Amino acid sequence: MEYITLGKTNLFVSRIGFGALPIQRVTDMDEVAAILRTAYEGGINFYDTARLYTDSEEKLGLCFSEMRDDIIFASKTMAPDASSLRHDIETSLENLQTDYIDLYQLHNPPFLPVPGGEDGLYDALLAEKKAGKIRHIGITNHSRKIILEAIHSGLYETVQYPFSYLSDEEDERLVHLCAEKQIGFIAMKALAGGLITNTPAAFAWMQQFENAVPVWGIQKKDEIDHYLALNRYPPHLDKKIKAAIQKDREELCGSFCRGCGYCLPCPAGIPINNANRMSQLLRRSPKEQWLTAEWQEGMMRIEQCTHCGYCSLRCPYGLKPYETLPGQLAEYLTFLEK
Repeated sequence: MEYITLGKTNLFVSRIGFGALPIQRVTDMDEVAAILRTAYEGGINFYDTARLYTDSEEKLGLCFSEMRDDIIFASKTMAPDASSLRHDIETSLENLQTDYIDLYQLHNPPFLPVPGGEDGLYDALLAEKKAGKIRHIGITNHSRKIILEAIHSGLYETVQYPFSYLSDEEDERLVHLCAEKQIGFIAMKALAGGLITNTPAAFAWMQQFENAVPVWGIQKKDEIDHYLALNRYPPHLDKKIKAAIQKDREELCGSFCRGCGYCLPCPAGIPINNANRMSQLLRRSPKEQWLTAEWQEGMMRIEQCTHCGYCSLRCPYGLKPYETLPGQLAEYLTFLEK
């Protein structure tokens, strides 16, 4: 396993980060233990979770309580104020069965918290760090503008931002800037929210960025086996892989929906985050999961769209789902008729 120091922190982390969001969907604790044990035995020591991820923290705490010194926990809070942040940290500490969290991140705030701000978030983080409850301060965001502000502010030791081979040159420059300023860069959505299905290509492409630590979302044991195999026998960015990447870029780049879900909730109950990329999901992932009666009913809600524009206001990528959803429904109905 390859390890790097995360920016200026003293955190020596595996280049394969374990994204623990999907583990909340695993209900069998024996299966959870098998997945996490395989990751740990394979050399993965960096586990990224959040208060938002239901019981993800609890599962990590239960499985790793006896080897705490070998594990690096990163968690996050969407707290809007200092009091809520302190409460979230206490909850995370209890769930993770630890007395400190290695990296604590502000989770996609709509602005950059700074010292002396009315929200009190950054000052609360400093106080919690001084008390030893958290060791390093980071921020996650889907907004390039906010991440760039965070990098230039010098206030945050790490940033976490969507980064994959569908990213543009501006995003690549952002990663290089983090290297220059010794700010740890954590790559979320390395598979572009499920649109990238060529994991060897994604793995090989990411390895170019020596300061980037991707967190791969894991829900099944065969998934962690797959990533560990890629680590043991790293794919090379050869002509074949470069051609596959170029093909995906031609098909997917531009104004595509990443499926982040920040457009939700929809007043009309439309599952926008996946409905707005349904045509791509049907082509690029097992289609059966999208053809259930439940999903058919969800897609039909598109007809109830009022064009209120709330989804567009919330979208960190400036998309206008209310304009593209009708086309997604039309393609979906055509697919059902086949």
